[in-house]
Amino acid sequence: MNRQNTQYSITSADSKREEKREARRTSPLPASLTLLFAVAAGLSVANIYFAQPLLDMIALEFGIQPASIGSMITITQICYALGLFFLVPLGDFLNQKRLVLAHMLLTAIALIIVGTASEKSLLLAGFALVGLLAVVVQVLVAFASKLSSPASRGQTVGMVTSGIVIGILLARTFAGIVSDLAGWRAVYYVSAALTLLLAAILFRALPGSHRQPMELSYPQLLRSMLALFVHEPVLRIRAILCMLIFTVFSILWTPLVLPLSAPPLSLAHSVIGLFGLAGAAGAIGAARAGRLADRGFGQRTTFVALLILIASWLPISLLQHSLWALAAGIVILDLAVQAVHVTNQAMILSAQSAAGSRLTATYMIFYSIGSAAGAIASTVVYAYSGWSGVCVLGAAVSTLTLLFWSFTKHHMPAAMRS
Repeated sequence: MNRQNTQYSITSADSKREEKREARRTSPLPASLTLLFAVAAGLSVANIYFAQPLLDMIALEFGIQPASIGSMITITQICYALGLFFLVPLGDFLNQKRLVLAHMLLTAIALIIVGTASEKSLLLAGFALVGLLAVVVQVLVAFASKLSSPASRGQTVGMVTSGIVIGILLARTFAGIVSDLAGWRAVYYVSAALTLLLAAILFRALPGSHRQPMELSYPQLLRSMLALFVHEPVLRIRAILCMLIFTVFSILWTPLVLPLSAPPLSLAHSVIGLFGLAGAAGAIGAARAGRLADRGFGQRTTFVALLILIASWLPISLLQHSLWALAAGIVILDLAVQAVHVTNQAMILSAQSAAGSRLTATYMIFYSIGSAAGAIASTVVYAYSGWSGVCVLGAAVSTLTLLFWSFTKHHMPAAMRS
């Protein structure tokens, strides 16, 4: 047996032991603790999305060209992907509570660097650190999944993921309001303070996490992620779906501030941020999608959500004619993305619970790839073809996502084909 298969066998043995322990747990995670996980995840992920409604202000201050504005988001997402690969897998072997607290303390420092940056290089370095450390979100998802009972895992993941999506979307509202009141730098100062406050609350509220024996060296731990990807078809398929849906998500949200802030609309950043509230409405469907996955209806949920995703681009394309149509399209698109995302995570975490951090990390690397690709493509397309070009791009990638799901649905394990 080669080294890769040996690592996979170790992972499988760990999974069997963990499943026996989980079988004895029948009570779902307390609602108050689930809510705390959701809030912590939401605030942590918001840090990498504050920049989106502030792109024009930051670009103006630092002399960044319009076609290159998306580079700030791209750098953050690339470093997020690096953090997923190098940091999140440690959650399978280290004390998860301590890992969460360390990430949040370092995140507060990174946010202060962004807020005090006086040069473009320092600003980009701050964004890079924020992206690298924001992977604490995935440690929280895996931690919550581990603490929940198998029968309610999808619902728990759905609730925590709701917090993540609400954090992503309300980040724009928060950033828009605070920047109008006190400038864009104040957004990062306030977030640093909130992050420190939340770290103190988590220190008191989170249960201790058992440190598992480190049976793999750190390089072997990282290679085991590749073994999981090779041997778990549900991870491969759902990771690519993740990449595609978040490419679509980023195609919408990255350039949205540009037509809304430009004539003839010329909306204030606080008003633009309110569109995040419309998107947050879509996050309500997350827990429901998780419950459907628990009941074995993940594939049906995915199919319906992807049809809705394609349809959402019609009202979104009416931005110049009706802001109400735009808001409706945002709700529909975010609901669809959220439903698929929650279903994806519920499916992959049910595959091998003992490898939850590595499964989540591998899956979310594809999220970062999709987000970065969407940020680059959408800002370049907007620079040359305007909002209509962005909508065509978004609809095309949405259609590609449905086609990919259709071609791969029969390759899923039999128990996950409903």
